[in-house]
Amino acid sequence: MSMVGQRTYFLCLQVKQSADRFFISQEKCAKNLIKKFELESCKSPRTPISTSTKLSKDNAGQLVDFTVYRSLIGSLLYLTASPPHIIYSVGMCARYQSAPKESHLIAAKRILKYVKGTEQYGLWYSKENNVCLVAYCDVDWAGNVDDRKSTSRGCFFIRKKLISWLSKKQNSISLSTAEAQRMSYDDTSTLMLMASDIDNDVTPATIDDTEDGNRAGAFLKFFGKRALEWEDIIRLRTSAQEHY
Repeated sequence: MSMVGQRTYFLCLQVKQSADRFFISQEKCAKNLIKKFELESCKSPRTPISTSTKLSKDNAGQLVDFTVYRSLIGSLLYLTASPPHIIYSVGMCARYQSAPKESHLIAAKRILKYVKGTEQYGLWYSKENNVCLVAYCDVDWAGNVDDRKSTSRGCFFIRKKLISWLSKKQNSISLSTAEAQRMSYDDTSTLMLMASDIDNDVTPATIDDTEDGNRAGAFLKFFGKRALEWEDIIRLRTSAQEHY
């Protein structure tokens, strides 16, 4: 394998490496997807989904070709590998693949138009000696119009470097924001403990610095409009020993 040289492309992930860091993006895959759906000349919105948009089953809406819709959603899901700023919006649209309506297709195409303006985005990683895991979570309480279920959202950092993220619809209906936030906390802490079990060098920790907390909140705003309420961000204060 050493004779092949540095890896630059793997499963639609472009990798740019240097002596002390590397950059991961999906720019080529995004351009191919935009060309496939003939959106090269469109204008790019500032956000992947409008803050006033509330998707639902839209029983009175006009049906669209489910083959095209599923192809679009599948391609967008592939793009969530890097970077993660469209994962919440794509997850919302993916819920209606069985009977997609025109409103769902419009929302999905808006995400692709947003990708056109951010196709060069990616993730930078540099070599770090201190492997300290920090996680932030948030919740979109009763955000689903059809069943009133909430969506847990979170992001994970090692030394301020984003390594993982989640956007998961909760299994049960929460009767209050406190209950929804607790369930989001559980979802995030579970992944946090899994990471510490995989690598003993990774230890859960807490960031108390306000600047770092605002940076995480700014990242979470891409997951949905409720994340703009900074007081909803729960800072995880746990370790494997304290949690169990």
